[in-house]
Amino acid sequence: MAEYYSQRASAGLIVTEATAVSQQGTGCPNTPGIYTDEQVAGWRKVTEAAHHAGGRIFLQLWHMGRVSHPSFQPGGGLPVAPSAIAPQSGQALTETGMQPYVTPRALEITELPGVVAQYSAGAQRAKIAGFDGVEIHNANGYLLDQFLRDGTNRRTDDYGGPVGNRARLTLEVAEAVTKVWGADRVGIRFSPGGVFNDMHDSNPLATFSYVLHELNRFHLAYAHLIVSTEDDMRHGAAPVPLAALREEFHGPLIVANGFNRETATRAVAEGAADAVAFGRLFLANPDLPERFRLNAPLNSPDESTFYSGAEKGYTDYPALVRQLV
Repeated sequence: MAEYYSQRASAGLIVTEATAVSQQGTGCPNTPGIYTDEQVAGWRKVTEAAHHAGGRIFLQLWHMGRVSHPSFQPGGGLPVAPSAIAPQSGQALTETGMQPYVTPRALEITELPGVVAQYSAGAQRAKIAGFDGVEIHNANGYLLDQFLRDGTNRRTDDYGGPVGNRARLTLEVAEAVTKVWGADRVGIRFSPGGVFNDMHDSNPLATFSYVLHELNRFHLAYAHLIVSTEDDMRHGAAPVPLAALREEFHGPLIVANGFNRETATRAVAEGAADAVAFGRLFLANPDLPERFRLNAPLNSPDESTFYSGAEKGYTDYPALVRQLV
């Protein structure tokens, strides 16, 4: 991991892979955490390598919520969620292979301060590990996204019902994490139209407009939005207008999902976003900014090696070799 991130230090900002803030928040083999001293020590090697190569790096704070599995939970307990609603599509990836999702346990309202504290502790440990800041993962059907959307949140207390209640946990986590880092070192990620992990919302434009507007009070470093592509919409994603969300959030806006050199340049030039994030292209091209600068050919990502856990398809993609004439 240290080699992988140092290879990509030319990024304006590296945002790490999703990193669990607690054992309760884990739910997939070979994913990192930030809740033990050993994990902090491991991450310190990564941040030192990235900084030595001239990079800046944020840790992405993550809690999987209902898409975990009892095999990952303390004492083999049930995964937690806003409501006892299991995903109706997909399966949990466990150490013994794919397993059906279980129906999660709805968190008691008295437990929610403890969930906020998990994010705060993760943010504090990220600072000890040498990161430059953190990004709150509020996307892709994980715990905070589960609270925010009415398809997964059927609560009748102060954390359910109207969007002001469903957004409450997100705003409490943002407040706690900015107290650790200062607002200018904290970003947050959303997937307004996403359906990954069996997610949906009856009015995503209203839901995400509200939470983005409310986040203005914190003056965050940025909001990071996963936009829905045409392919996503063919698979059920909702078309949430980026321009409308851009009006609600007054800070810097990063967009991601399927951009290339041309479409990213256009998005920034037209003011649709202030920056564009890259995942697959940066995986396959450790020197992506230089390739973009030169309009050079790109390596193609090898999807057969994704999540394989070895060097192949991770740290062995070649950098561009410039021939001196």
